[in-house]
Amino acid sequence: MAKKNARVHALEGAEMTAEGLSYKGVILETVVEQCDGCERAVDFEGKNYCPSYAQPAKKWSHSVCNFATHVRAGVDKEGKVKVNPLKASKRAARGR
Repeated sequence: MAKKNARVHALEGAEMTAEGLSYKGVILETVVEQCDGCERAVDFEGKNYCPSYAQPAKKWSHSVCNFATHVRAGVDKEGKVKVNPLKASKRAARGR
């Protein structure tokens, strides 16, 4: 029940301006398709916004948004979890 109250108050004090939704001095953009199902997305006057990140499209442009609650770590074609290549090379050099 505390979670519902947190969602209601997530955009408390936000105002709709000519540029978009202004929240704590930042202009928020509406969420993108990939954000559908995320628990962080909050409805404000009929549109969904993310209070965690102002520009959700940029967060999804390179990879999966790290704020997304509905997506898990990526798995490659072989079924293994994706590993940072720099870390992998360091591990190989140490003999692990």
